[in-house]
Amino acid sequence: MSHDVRDVLQVLRFELNYLEQGGFQRDRALLGSESPFQGTFACLNYGDPLGAHACHECVLHRFVPAPERAQDLPCHHIPLNSAGETVASLIAHNEPERLTVELRHWLRQTIATLEANTDGAADS
Repeated sequence: MSHDVRDVLQVLRFELNYLEQGGFQRDRALLGSESPFQGTFACLNYGDPLGAHACHECVLHRFVPAPERAQDLPCHHIPLNSAGETVASLIAHNEPERLTVELRHWLRQTIATLEANTDGAADS
């Protein structure tokens, strides 16, 4: 499913704000949730125990490498940095602080790239 870049930007900005306000740390402490995406509205199945939506419908799906799209949580396999670290790899290595840092960097960089690519389109 194709998503308008504005929709993607809205979700990424929300995630960045949530992260910067300590939301992921609170989720981890209070709920034991390791996932930075599943506990927010970025996840189409947020609050839906049946998981009615397929991950390929998610705005984050465009960032998941093709070989990883069949994973249970494809968004956890988005490369966050040039070393190829992902949410999944940082969770597996029990590095929540690094996850926060790398995710913040990825979100900021991805938002800036999308904004730069849509500036000209918004003016026309």
